[in-house]
Amino acid sequence: MIDKAREVALKALYKIDKEKAYSNIVLDEELKNNSKLLNEKDIGLISQIVYGVTTWKLTLDCIIEKHSKIKIKKISPWIINILRMGIYQIIFLDKIPKSAAVNESVNLAKRYGHKTSSGFVNAILRNVDNKDYEELFLEKDSIEKISKTQSMPKWLIEKLLENNSIEQTEEICKNLNKKPEISIRINKLKTSKKEIIEKLEKRNIKVKETELEDFLIIKNAKEIEKIDEFKQGLFTVQDISAGLTALILNPKKGEKVLDACSAPGGKTTYMAELMENEGQIEAWDIYEHRLNLVKENCERLGIKNINTKIQNAEIYTNSEEKIYDKILLDVPCMGIGVIKRKPDIKWQRKKEDIDVINKIQFNILQNCSKYLKDGGELVYSTCSILKEENGDIIEKFVKENPNFEIITEKEISKFSKFKQYLEKEKYLNILPSYKYDGFFICKLRKK
Repeated sequence: MIDKAREVALKALYKIDKEKAYSNIVLDEELKNNSKLLNEKDIGLISQIVYGVTTWKLTLDCIIEKHSKIKIKKISPWIINILRMGIYQIIFLDKIPKSAAVNESVNLAKRYGHKTSSGFVNAILRNVDNKDYEELFLEKDSIEKISKTQSMPKWLIEKLLENNSIEQTEEICKNLNKKPEISIRINKLKTSKKEIIEKLEKRNIKVKETELEDFLIIKNAKEIEKIDEFKQGLFTVQDISAGLTALILNPKKGEKVLDACSAPGGKTTYMAELMENEGQIEAWDIYEHRLNLVKENCERLGIKNINTKIQNAEIYTNSEEKIYDKILLDVPCMGIGVIKRKPDIKWQRKKEDIDVINKIQFNILQNCSKYLKDGGELVYSTCSILKEENGDIIEKFVKENPNFEIITEKEISKFSKFKQYLEKEKYLNILPSYKYDGFFICKLRKK
């Protein structure tokens, strides 16, 4: 009999590969479609397998190649994912006995493969053990070793090595594979830190304070978006690095603010909370369905000073010139800093994408800077850690626009624990860690 949890995980992984879809979206769909057949333990195992296999795909394939006489490209998509799932359980999940991982994989192969598939899967998995992973660390070529042991594409390692030592690059890659902490932002329009801590602890959710007053780290929280406190808008899920962008922009009550790349609205709604629902925020995006997410967040959080608009930030609009006190540009990016949350980025992004996305980033910055009042302030940010998307863009912009000055250092003085990430006394360059997502933040003032 086939284990339902592993079958759901397999279907999700097959769909992710076939449709080049994002794992979180596919996983949500599969869990919803099978909700009546799964218990809490099943859901935990499915999530662990789907994210784990997606994260460690390259490493798992190296181990398959070692044991298989058939080249990976010639193995059916169903069977390759069954093998990945089996090896992931054997190497990375200590609590699952090897016999269970092998037997359940063989059962799946009987249903989703040909007559000989189950024997093929059985033969490979019975030969796999931890030594297969340990041997990858013996690779002499440094880039090859990091790629195989940390499951990272070589092009990305080479890019990181342009600005980091081999040791730093390996550490970044390790951190991008770690399970992220869950941080939440307290909505002080509706509650207080003391009140929300008490409510969460009553639910046996562990709560830890952070460097930022409005943020908490939580543990033991399952299906967090289904609990009443979330539905009531007392808090929202947001990484500390992302929240820092709004704090550094520092919007005030009564100001007119633009968030030119706003969806799904995490930073937009935080600015509204900081402004205590007073003033005006224009939230732009190019897709209506994404702006609907902003509206949904506003309704849940009780925010009333955000106006959404379908608008391409790359296209100049004369009527917007010099009307905003503050502007947030959290521009589209490669997303390298958030791989631990979205492991698909490793496999979907390519080196060639950098030039394409750089043009979009610079155009948005150049264009939207014209919408700022004299004396106004602008924050440029990305959830990436590549210099082409960050410092290079800023240097080019300031060179072409001498009426702008960088003031990041002055602003970061309010957040002393983040001073260590200040680069060249100009930008905040937060490298990914267990605590934070990788993020770049730079504040500019129009003279």
